[in-house]
Amino acid sequence: MPLTIAQRLDRLKVRIAELAHWRDRQSSPIDGWTFEGEPIGHHQDWPHRQGVVHFAARAEAPEGWPLEDIRLQLDLGGESLITLSYPDGQSETFGLDPYHQEFPVKGQRFSIATESVARFPFGEPNRAPRLNKARLIRLDGPAHRLHLLLKQVAEAIEVLGEHEVVPHMMDAAEQSLRSLDWPSDTAAYVARTSDAVMQQKIWELPELAENPAGLSDEQSASAASAFEALTARLKELQKRFPQNGELVLTGHAHIDLAWLWPYRETRRKMRRTFNTALSLMERSADFRFNQSTAHYYAQMEEEDPELLDRIKRKVAEGKWETVGGMWVEPDTNMPTGESLARQVLYGQRYFEKTFGARHSVCWLPDCFGFSGALPQILRQGGIDSFFTIKVNWSETNHIPSDLFWWKGLDGSKVLTHTFDNPMQGYNGFVQADCYVPTWKNFRGKVQHHASLLAVGYGDGGGGVTPEMVEREVQLRDFPAIPQARWGTVKGFYEDAHRTASEKSLPVWDGEIYLELHRATLTTQSGVKRKHRQAERALITAETLASLAHMLGAEKPRSLEADWRVVLKNEFHDILPGSSIREVYQDAEQELGGVIDNARSEQAKALQALSANLPKSGVGKALVVVNPSLAPRPLSATLADGTVVSAADIVAPLSVAVFDRQALQPAGGLKATSDCLENDHLAVVIGKDGAVASLVHKASGREAVDGSANQLWVYPADKPRNWDAWDIDADYAEKAVRLEAPESISLVETGPHRAAIRVVHRYRNSSVTQTYVLTANAKRLDIETTIDWHDRRTLLRTLNPVDVRSRKATFECAFGVVERATHTNTSWEQAMFEAVAHRFVDISEPGFGVALLNNAKYGHSARGNVIGMSLVRGPIYPDPLADEGEQSFTYALMPHEGAWHEGGVLDEALDLNQPLVTAEAQGLSAGTFAPLAVSGTPVAFSGLKPAEEGDGLILRLYEPAGRRGRLSLELPSGWNASQPLNILEEPMERQGPEDIMPFEIRTWRLRKG
Repeated sequence: MPLTIAQRLDRLKVRIAELAHWRDRQSSPIDGWTFEGEPIGHHQDWPHRQGVVHFAARAEAPEGWPLEDIRLQLDLGGESLITLSYPDGQSETFGLDPYHQEFPVKGQRFSIATESVARFPFGEPNRAPRLNKARLIRLDGPAHRLHLLLKQVAEAIEVLGEHEVVPHMMDAAEQSLRSLDWPSDTAAYVARTSDAVMQQKIWELPELAENPAGLSDEQSASAASAFEALTARLKELQKRFPQNGELVLTGHAHIDLAWLWPYRETRRKMRRTFNTALSLMERSADFRFNQSTAHYYAQMEEEDPELLDRIKRKVAEGKWETVGGMWVEPDTNMPTGESLARQVLYGQRYFEKTFGARHSVCWLPDCFGFSGALPQILRQGGIDSFFTIKVNWSETNHIPSDLFWWKGLDGSKVLTHTFDNPMQGYNGFVQADCYVPTWKNFRGKVQHHASLLAVGYGDGGGGVTPEMVEREVQLRDFPAIPQARWGTVKGFYEDAHRTASEKSLPVWDGEIYLELHRATLTTQSGVKRKHRQAERALITAETLASLAHMLGAEKPRSLEADWRVVLKNEFHDILPGSSIREVYQDAEQELGGVIDNARSEQAKALQALSANLPKSGVGKALVVVNPSLAPRPLSATLADGTVVSAADIVAPLSVAVFDRQALQPAGGLKATSDCLENDHLAVVIGKDGAVASLVHKASGREAVDGSANQLWVYPADKPRNWDAWDIDADYAEKAVRLEAPESISLVETGPHRAAIRVVHRYRNSSVTQTYVLTANAKRLDIETTIDWHDRRTLLRTLNPVDVRSRKATFECAFGVVERATHTNTSWEQAMFEAVAHRFVDISEPGFGVALLNNAKYGHSARGNVIGMSLVRGPIYPDPLADEGEQSFTYALMPHEGAWHEGGVLDEALDLNQPLVTAEAQGLSAGTFAPLAVSGTPVAFSGLKPAEEGDGLILRLYEPAGRRGRLSLELPSGWNASQPLNILEEPMERQGPEDIMPFEIRTWRLRKG
């Protein structure tokens, strides 16, 4: 009875496995190894595994081995950078990891030196590292090629399933095996197959022959003939069953800048991976490799300029493709719009300076959702195309297209492609069983003839293997599977743009929300807080120095070096909180340094401002700078801790000088043990520690429904996977409200500020909240200090507001996004935790309530309840994430009108960047505003020195979806350029009005 195809495939796999044991004709061990200069033998444990260690040895191939057949096989027990040095002065460097353990050589004799770590590619420690393998082999080329070809045939048969070509391919494979003249000598056969899985299960193997014989010349020749015959048969079948579909292969090595390893290890991963890619290019004319991230190349420029020079040569040859156009592959949910603009500005400038070209494709395969601001930022940065595959990870709903126009907040569009490869996503393989499902899953094949496929080991780096390069050549001859060739990402998108110009492609409008990894908006709160402080400190430092320049001081210097540190720490496994503890120790230290530097720059700018202000007789002057476009009431905490909350107003982008002794608090501030009140708000704190009443006096409206700032603990925050990344939808099924505070006390009574403090305890943790109302405040601040010592537990604030609306407004980069407050559809149900920057607002016509914050990102809006996640306690990959003390502030703000009519953005800005103050002597009281903006209300992004040439760069944006007139008022002798893009170059602006909805506008301001 004949076997079925499935049975024949099983048999084929068994016989293919046999061939692997004869892949080498001979082997020769490499002895004489040293570990840190001391002898170490084969299979001996490392003496220690701390830090980077160094192995060394000398190797010499036996006489008579053809050089082209010699391979070095190494497994030292971890990841290594290995350098082979030859007597003639040549050397070559490779990366060694579990997927790269065999290397070609350029001479019969050479020395080996390594930099090794006892780690595996995903950061896992090898707790018992040893020198597992070190030998030279004489490769039997025909046996190797036949073995690989038959493996590929078996993979193709399996993935093609019931395709008509399958019986023919099976017959061809079986014929090739039957044609072999194969060894059967007992001693050699048993020794060579002894490491097979089944043989390893034998109770006791017989004594094994050392160096068992390989194939004879005649047997090797039979393998060569079988290979040629099988290849010819496949080519014939291809004529009858042509290849179906087209894939553009791009060699790739996704290297997470930091994740399950600290950045210092990434620096070594880069060198290992880049050397491996270069070695493949030397041996393959067709191979192409892409690598994003300007920061990596800048690091190479510092640490290994020779390696960077080699990369530059391959870039010039068109073999190595730099992609992305950004400083790193950042998270795009949490950075400000200005940060995202700097990612492109500094990334594109670096690529152009170093490699002579900018990029047109944004390459973000692994980020956790994408801001609707991104298309406009990319287009203004010279980038018209976008790539990701992370959208395929959404658990409930999927974007219905994989080749489409992505339209941003302002209407800008970028051509977007994503592929759905079930075999490791962007870390794909060169295999028929990777090609076929990737092409099958490509929905855009109706419009476009090809899909992209990135291949190579990644996340922990490594990249493409020599086998992958060899596989690509063999698969060219296969029938029925998709055609696949090495190409460039840029070339793929240029081709796709031609299709898009001829055919109508789908459009996705607005943010791309990932229905997964929602906890990345909350985990590792410390780095999120410092990142926001660093962003704001740099923007403010640049603004103060620029205002000083407009008043007569020297042109400020670029703060690019500090910005680069911030941009680095926006990487999509740092800022989201999904890395190990060591990463956050480094990140918080680096960001803390940026904050210190920026504040020092602010102090210098304040001195320059004071030096250029009119002099007069105010002996004790208070210099106040408003680094925003909103008129702000004078409210500040001075250097000596004194709080000032006066009736005076500080004009936008101005420097105001007050006589400190003449300042008076705004009137109406009152405080009792449970009430705070000023001219704008009346607050009652309940016995449960929550806000029992918040009355907006101007409208007479009660802002809260029942009580606000309810603190809820969810002790079952235990996602089924991805501990630091995820919050499961059922997290709230078990909830504990903190409603029995340990204490409630009046701690400040005015006249500038009043405060009530509430202390809660939960198990091992405490939450101390101080409700603060200043004399002129339009918001109730909730200053919060959490001392957190509970794992797998989530703390949130819930705020039922007395407002009805089917939508809530969440601030995002360069604008806002509206999200449903109901759960009518699966899309709305899945968005139970979403990103907001500085505020979330629910408004009905005439009245609304906003929740503001200065450090948090994870929010919800369900019905009339605004929620915000405050702290979590995951245990992987950092068992101590958010352990200990953290402080931040959030606020409740009732207002008249919609959010953009009621001053919500202005108050959110004030919470995140208070007025900047300094004390001086002998200045004239008054307001000095070198720059004013009038017309349609817009928001301030930045004022900074130009990166090239003279002048300052002013960037504004429309935050609410309005359009209209806009004008700049400059000092005498100053003028504004025509419109610029975010690269600070002239651009052709589209739009009938001076400012269009959510538009980003940039000018160069020059004197003279």
